[in-house]
Amino acid sequence: MSHTLGVRQAQKQQSRRGLMDAGLRLLEHQNLSSLGMREVTREAGMSPAGFYRHFRDMAELGVALVEESLASLHAMIRAALAEEGEAEEVIDRTIEVIARHVRDHRAHVRFLVRERHGGVQPVREAIAAELQRFADEVAQALAAQPVSEGWSAEDVRMLAELYVDHMVSTAAAFLDAGPEAERRIARTARTQLRLISVGRRHWRNV
Repeated sequence: MSHTLGVRQAQKQQSRRGLMDAGLRLLEHQNLSSLGMREVTREAGMSPAGFYRHFRDMAELGVALVEESLASLHAMIRAALAEEGEAEEVIDRTIEVIARHVRDHRAHVRFLVRERHGGVQPVREAIAAELQRFADEVAQALAAQPVSEGWSAEDVRMLAELYVDHMVSTAAAFLDAGPEAERRIARTARTQLRLISVGRRHWRNV
């Protein structure tokens, strides 16, 4: 009996995975609000009825894709926060981390960028909530750094949100960039981070 249950559970996970992969492929070329359930099931090779064994509607599928996509984004942010060394070195490695993340998770990044301000409210809210949690984590890391001594919690949080927004916008810029454009985007992103870094060292909230 346990073997049968294990097989059924594996099959259920496989079909759910198939729907999510199909949705992600189709979302390379359109918004979630324009994607229909029948398109997804056809792409996944499943019957429409099979969709409802895993998701109530397309919004729930979208939220599941948000959770998966942001798990990879979270790993990117953690890697950037873990960098140590001189400011210039950390900035260079951070941009490299972002570029590599986009290359490895292009479909997920494209989905997040497109749906962050998209027309499906539960998905838009899920992305916003996760990015706020990321900003909380970044704020904790920044607050522990000596350069933040004397900063208010509100100012640290503001800086954390600035860093998260910059990472997301840089990832979005890398999405469809060729080699030359990628180098140009990387130079601009490094300059922006250096400007933030200089401003941080001299910030006094009066």
